[in-house]
Amino acid sequence: MKRALYTLRIPHVVADLIRALHPSLKRKIKAALADIVTDPDRGKTLKEELAELRSYKVSRFRIIYRVSHKTVEIIAVGPRAVIYAETFRLINKKDPLEDSRT
Repeated sequence: MKRALYTLRIPHVVADLIRALHPSLKRKIKAALADIVTDPDRGKTLKEELAELRSYKVSRFRIIYRVSHKTVEIIAVGPRAVIYAETFRLINKKDPLEDSRT
Protein backbone atom coordinates (compact mmCIF):
# COMPACT_ATOMS: atom_id res chain seq x y z
CA MET A 1 0.00 0.00 0.00
CA LYS A 2 1.26 3.46 -0.92
CA ARG A 3 2.03 5.91 1.85
CA ALA A 4 -0.07 9.07 2.03
CA LEU A 5 1.87 12.09 0.87
CA TYR A 6 -0.92 14.57 1.53
CA THR A 7 -2.74 15.69 4.65
CA LEU A 8 -6.51 15.18 4.69
CA ARG A 9 -8.82 17.93 5.98
CA ILE A 10 -12.47 17.06 6.50
CA PRO A 11 -14.90 19.67 7.89
CA HIS A 12 -16.96 18.51 10.89
CA VAL A 13 -20.18 18.70 8.87
CA VAL A 14 -18.82 16.33 6.22
CA ALA A 15 -17.32 13.97 8.83
CA ASP A 16 -20.70 13.80 10.58
CA LEU A 17 -22.41 13.03 7.28
CA ILE A 18 -19.95 10.20 6.56
CA ARG A 19 -20.49 8.75 10.05
CA ALA A 20 -24.25 8.64 9.42
CA LEU A 21 -23.97 6.65 6.17
CA HIS A 22 -24.77 2.97 5.78
CA PRO A 23 -21.78 0.88 6.94
CA SER A 24 -21.00 -0.55 3.48
CA LEU A 25 -21.06 2.90 1.87
CA LYS A 26 -19.03 4.32 4.76
CA ARG A 27 -16.31 1.70 4.11
CA LYS A 28 -16.25 2.61 0.42
CA ILE A 29 -16.01 6.34 1.21
CA LYS A 30 -13.16 5.76 3.68
CA ALA A 31 -11.29 3.61 1.13
CA ALA A 32 -11.81 6.32 -1.49
CA LEU A 33 -10.43 8.96 0.89
CA ALA A 34 -7.32 6.81 1.38
CA ASP A 35 -6.95 6.59 -2.43
CA ILE A 36 -7.34 10.35 -2.82
CA VAL A 37 -4.73 11.11 -0.15
CA THR A 38 -2.16 8.86 -1.82
CA ASP A 39 -2.91 10.19 -5.32
CA PRO A 40 -5.10 13.34 -5.51
CA ASP A 41 -4.99 13.29 -9.32
CA ARG A 42 -7.28 10.23 -9.35
CA GLY A 43 -10.36 12.45 -9.25
CA LYS A 44 -11.88 14.10 -12.28
CA THR A 45 -11.14 17.81 -12.69
CA LEU A 46 -14.37 19.79 -12.66
CA LYS A 47 -15.19 22.61 -15.05
CA GLU A 48 -16.69 26.09 -15.16
CA GLU A 49 -17.71 27.41 -11.71
CA LEU A 50 -16.14 24.41 -9.95
CA ALA A 51 -12.88 24.49 -11.93
CA GLU A 52 -10.51 24.42 -8.93
CA LEU A 53 -12.19 21.28 -7.55
CA ARG A 54 -12.03 17.55 -8.28
CA SER A 55 -14.65 14.81 -8.06
CA TYR A 56 -14.05 11.17 -7.11
CA LYS A 57 -16.74 8.59 -7.86
CA VAL A 58 -17.88 6.15 -5.16
CA SER A 59 -20.95 4.19 -6.31
CA ARG A 60 -23.70 6.81 -6.74
CA PHE A 61 -21.87 9.22 -4.47
CA ARG A 62 -19.20 11.79 -5.26
CA ILE A 63 -16.44 13.17 -3.09
CA ILE A 64 -15.71 16.78 -4.03
CA TYR A 65 -12.30 18.02 -2.95
CA ARG A 66 -9.59 20.63 -3.46
CA VAL A 67 -5.81 20.07 -3.44
CA SER A 68 -3.43 22.75 -2.23
CA HIS A 69 0.00 22.74 -0.59
CA LYS A 70 0.13 19.00 0.15
CA THR A 71 -3.36 19.15 1.66
CA VAL A 72 -6.51 17.49 0.34
CA GLU A 73 -9.53 19.42 1.59
CA ILE A 74 -12.85 17.63 1.33
CA ILE A 75 -15.56 20.10 0.30
CA ALA A 76 -18.61 17.85 0.11
CA VAL A 77 -19.78 14.24 -0.09
CA GLY A 78 -23.15 13.29 -1.50
CA PRO A 79 -25.23 11.65 -4.21
CA ARG A 80 -24.37 12.56 -7.78
CA ALA A 81 -27.89 13.88 -8.42
CA VAL A 82 -27.44 16.88 -6.09
CA ILE A 83 -23.79 17.18 -5.09
CA TYR A 84 -22.62 19.54 -7.84
CA ALA A 85 -25.40 22.09 -7.21
CA GLU A 86 -24.85 21.78 -3.45
CA THR A 87 -21.08 22.28 -3.86
CA PHE A 88 -21.66 25.35 -6.01
CA ARG A 89 -23.94 26.74 -3.30
CA LEU A 90 -21.37 25.98 -0.58
CA ILE A 91 -18.42 27.62 -2.30
CA ASN A 92 -20.42 30.72 -3.21
CA LYS A 93 -21.88 31.14 0.26
CA LYS A 94 -20.63 34.46 1.57
CA ASP A 95 -18.81 34.43 4.89
CA PRO A 96 -21.01 36.50 7.27
CA LEU A 97 -17.93 37.73 9.16
CA GLU A 98 -16.15 38.86 6.01
CA ASP A 99 -17.66 42.38 6.01
CA SER A 100 -16.92 42.97 9.68
CA ARG A 101 -13.21 42.08 9.29
CA THR A 102 -12.32 45.11 7.18
